[in-house]
Amino acid sequence: MIPTKEQLQKYANLAIKQGVNIQKGQALSINAPIEAREFVHYVVEAAYDAGAEGVRVNWSDEYLTRQAYDREPINVLEDVPQWQVDKNLSHVQKGGALLNIYAPNPDLLEGVDPERVAKATKARSQALNEYKTYIMNDRVQWSIVSVPTEKWAKKIFPNKNTDEAVTALWEQIFSIVRVDREDPIQAWKEHNETLFSIRDYLNGKQYDALEYQSEGTNLTVKLPENHIWSGGGAKAENGAQFNPNMPTEEVFTAPHREGINGTVTNTKPLNYNGNLIDGFTLTFEDGKVVDYQAEQGEETLKHLLDTDEGAVRIGEIALVPHSSPISQSDLIFYNTLYDENASCHMALGEAYPTNLKDGEKMSKDELKEKGINTSLVHEDFMIGSADLTVYGVTKDGKKEVIIENGDWAIE
Repeated sequence: MIPTKEQLQKYANLAIKQGVNIQKGQALSINAPIEAREFVHYVVEAAYDAGAEGVRVNWSDEYLTRQAYDREPINVLEDVPQWQVDKNLSHVQKGGALLNIYAPNPDLLEGVDPERVAKATKARSQALNEYKTYIMNDRVQWSIVSVPTEKWAKKIFPNKNTDEAVTALWEQIFSIVRVDREDPIQAWKEHNETLFSIRDYLNGKQYDALEYQSEGTNLTVKLPENHIWSGGGAKAENGAQFNPNMPTEEVFTAPHREGINGTVTNTKPLNYNGNLIDGFTLTFEDGKVVDYQAEQGEETLKHLLDTDEGAVRIGEIALVPHSSPISQSDLIFYNTLYDENASCHMALGEAYPTNLKDGEKMSKDELKEKGINTSLVHEDFMIGSADLTVYGVTKDGKKEVIIENGDWAIE
């Protein structure tokens, strides 16, 4: 199918009103691939219709990105111009909202020396670290949505021709993000309420730890005191409610950075900076990765873990039922936004300070003292499956089932 004008307008309106929830007079920065040009036009219209002022689009072109990684000297790849830093930081300092249209080619940087990619990524993360704190602390509204691109669609549907693959991916996206509903925004509000109820249940429990058990995974995760489960949306400093990820099926919190022990195995490929990492196992002792192996992309995984001291620790744990609509599609999307919402997952690196009581008011040193991880990276990887069981361990050592055979076991 070729999306109709009405469908694209519904999706754009959803991203603006429910995703970032733009406020009247608020500026909006949109990051998008040039293949998404038609959809971006509808997003810009929806933003202005909602009262946005100062809408800016930052285009990316994967061909140019690949050319740069193939041809530029490493010192150029590591050089992040100050004007780029100032532009991004100034936008959020003035209260501007952010919308990322995320549709990467999973194989974009295949064959590029992983060290070049790692150095460029680290340099950019360091340069934009202050800007990132506005996002990680939910100081401004931000959201991520996806639209099909040809390379991404063909990766998911290799046996279809390009047009058929793009059509199939549009159909999946519209279904998963509820654009096919008569009133997508109302459908999202109802979905958020479901996640709120699970979030509230877990916050009431204040488990001391979680235990994960499945084939290839036997892991204990200590939870810090006064941890907060999130899910179903967030609230910015200006009071606006927003959905950071569309789709979202998760509730999540921050583990204690020194309290993870055991082994965990991924269940879906991880697309990290244009390279795939798959068939990997991580072994933790006192919160730190002490051993790892991967069937694909091991060198890329090594560079991810070597980013900084916090990259070998976990910053987020998220619970997602195996029965989620994305999981039931039986597709691997090679896109973390989608795959993480089909599966329980964890993130190497930075934790969301908002997952600790008053964490958004704390310095990085204060967060670390409370057991909250800090890092230049935040990289989700999927560990959920139909045979996963997750137990909540109470402070007196009692074990209660939260997820059984991949799905919720709580009322």
